[in-house]
Amino acid sequence: MRNPLKKMLKVLLPTCLGLFLFGSIASAHVTVAPKTSMTGAWETYTLKVPVEKEIPTTKVTIKAPTGIEIMSYQPVPGWNYSSEKDAAGKVKTFTFEATGEGILPGQFQQFTFVAKNPDNATKAAWDAYQYYKDGSIVEWTGDEGADTPHSITDIIAGTSTDHHDSHSTTPQDKKTKKEETKTKSDKTDSLPLILSIISVLLALVAVIFVIRKK
Repeated sequence: MRNPLKKMLKVLLPTCLGLFLFGSIASAHVTVAPKTSMTGAWETYTLKVPVEKEIPTTKVTIKAPTGIEIMSYQPVPGWNYSSEKDAAGKVKTFTFEATGEGILPGQFQQFTFVAKNPDNATKAAWDAYQYYKDGSIVEWTGDEGADTPHSITDIIAGTSTDHHDSHSTTPQDKKTKKEETKTKSDKTDSLPLILSIISVLLALVAVIFVIRKK
């Protein structure tokens, strides 16, 4: 009965490894949240930068999407902020650069900034450039489905009462929105782990089944 066991393992092991690697790759993208916002809103965006290599990330540069005005940012200990502006004084690109070790392998860092959305509905593409300590750069500028896609925020039309600005949003609204964002983020981040666990369990069940048939 060794041959069936070997055949089973040959099929299951690559599948399990594939699911594990897929989960790891899917969770390593540089993203900007939320994924949906309203036209004309003053939105609080969160940039999430994970490390996909075995060396630290020391800098990340974001290109402001057309029509979105970067207004302010939240300081992060151990990181400096800088920006490049156009002739009209609007931010074209902004950068967070580490003053210390940066983001280590197996870690991620979040950066928060406030921006004013355009008045017209659009899909805002956040082109990001992730710099590693060895000098290599990962350009998150591809379309959806690419190996290194940019994050997209769908700016949809809304009334003035829908805007997420500090003047019209109550503390309770902010708390609810934060909880919803956290829930969505938790679900997204847990998917790779769930896939990995399922693949391992399937492999164990198959091995036990083959051993019992012996």
